[in-house]
Amino acid sequence: MQDLVLTNKKGLVGNVKLKGSLGCSDHEMMEFKILRAVRRAHSKLTTLDFRRTDFGLFRDLLGRVPWDKALDGRGAQDSWFVFRDHLLQAQEQCKKSKSARSPAWMSKELLGKLKHKKEAYRGWKQGQVAWEEYREIVWATREQIRKAKALK
Repeated sequence: MQDLVLTNKKGLVGNVKLKGSLGCSDHEMMEFKILRAVRRAHSKLTTLDFRRTDFGLFRDLLGRVPWDKALDGRGAQDSWFVFRDHLLQAQEQCKKSKSARSPAWMSKELLGKLKHKKEAYRGWKQGQVAWEEYREIVWATREQIRKAKALK
């Protein structure tokens, strides 16, 4: 018998009914109504870009913490706060600088090629550049990107 329904808001779910067993299983089906729609608030937190994170350093920083001593004698809530603080500190230290916004393999020459490719695309869409010319530019740019990635 179900005696607990977990939600993230009070009064969100109501009219909970058991509807019998599910086939030969000992599990039972439940029917419930969502009483009011929940609108998601837009968070002003920025999303982290984990593509540029140094996970080796992150693992090392969290591995250095003496967790037995840090969490000894603390309750669940206090332990969570300690863990969260260590996690956020390690995360801050592993962030790449703003100057590292572009990937390591991206050079100024390659950026110029990508810009030329975009201009060629716009020209092709407007009928100013032939399809064959645009296709050759795309292939050449793609090949240079592959080589640049392979070198880094």
